[in-house]
Amino acid sequence: MTEVKVIGAGLAGCEASWRLAESGINVLLYEMKPKKFTPAHKYKGLSELVCSNSLKAERLCSAAGLLKEEMRRLGSLSMQAAEVSRVPAGGALAVNREQFSDFITEKIRSHPLIKVIEGEVTDIPEGYVIIATGPLTSEALSKSINSLVGSEYLYFHDAAAPIVTAESLDRSLVFGASRYGRGGEDYLNCPMNKEEYLAFYNELINAETAPLHDFDEAGNYKVYEGCMPIEALAKRGEDCMRFGPLKPVGLTDPRTGRRPYAVVQLRLENTAGTLYNLVGFQTNLKFGEQKRVFSMIPGLRDAEFMRYGVMHRNTYLNSPELLDRHFCLKSDPRIYFAGQITGVEGYIESAASGIYAALSLARRLKGESEITLPEDTMLGALAKYVETGSPSGFQPMGANMGILPELPEKIRGKQEKYEALARRSLESLEAALTGGM
Repeated sequence: MTEVKVIGAGLAGCEASWRLAESGINVLLYEMKPKKFTPAHKYKGLSELVCSNSLKAERLCSAAGLLKEEMRRLGSLSMQAAEVSRVPAGGALAVNREQFSDFITEKIRSHPLIKVIEGEVTDIPEGYVIIATGPLTSEALSKSINSLVGSEYLYFHDAAAPIVTAESLDRSLVFGASRYGRGGEDYLNCPMNKEEYLAFYNELINAETAPLHDFDEAGNYKVYEGCMPIEALAKRGEDCMRFGPLKPVGLTDPRTGRRPYAVVQLRLENTAGTLYNLVGFQTNLKFGEQKRVFSMIPGLRDAEFMRYGVMHRNTYLNSPELLDRHFCLKSDPRIYFAGQITGVEGYIESAASGIYAALSLARRLKGESEITLPEDTMLGALAKYVETGSPSGFQPMGANMGILPELPEKIRGKQEKYEALARRSLESLEAALTGGM
């Protein structure tokens, strides 16, 4: 009988193992705990939640709520665990972490087609493999992956700038242009006068930063495109940002006909043109502070943030160069990846990618065509992002409404729009499931 090796028993690895086993495929699930722990992990159980006991919003018209509902309809083990371990948390799905882990551990270990093998995997094994080792992949396995895909395609630090929706920008203040007219209107520009710049600068240098964990600071990690936080650059001097990412040279504000005092540039983040990245704004500010301070930028007063900036240890692939939409390695189709190592960001996103990778592999092994989830489902949209990436360079992405295709009709209210997007997503998923995908 066909056998698949799954490396890593976090949420992605357990979901992948469960889906494969439920499809009648034998699974060898490798987990280095309890023989070896990462600096973040403490509990002996599988699918350990280490950062938060919240699995984000419950409401269906939120990106997280929509993704969780899609996962339920795809038979998610994590969602089963969440139901039996939930604790009160208002509008969020929060769980007792140990109970959540214990439920999944029991289900995985008692499944007749899953064998859990304890110990670290240092080399990619032969045969069909799903690698789901997460953002803290061990050094030895990282070297093996590095050898497989090439060092230029594996990153070891996540220094990401915030992302905002295109429709939330104030187009009366923001203008499209590239410096010196090169490249057409590839960027959107938020011009600042001196007063606006100094007010922004003073709030930025006094804003509250998030603490870095010890394991983030240990070791010499490769930095992706530089990781100087914008607030650290600002603290070097009042004009440092104006000679760096906020330099106004080569740009003319069409409202004044003059060069601005400073300019914050926005770069297209997805191929659909619905999201923009704040160029050079890698940051370690707390999320609330990012919303408060960055909303001071002209044109961003009402900006809707789909992702806040982050800086932490994160092993992930340059997936658009390496993986297809089914999370399969293009250069070696016996190997799949799942979880945060693919560039999805978050617990539920990682778990969902494990379901998708395993569904695809299971159908291949049974001689059936691989599934392709519709792009207007949240999981399908995440998979598309992993496959196609961003025109500005690949960075990890969590579930958000901005990655879904636009609706054919214009809906003014955000709540009503999100409800319509959610209805469309679930209808598309049901149609795909009914049609056998």
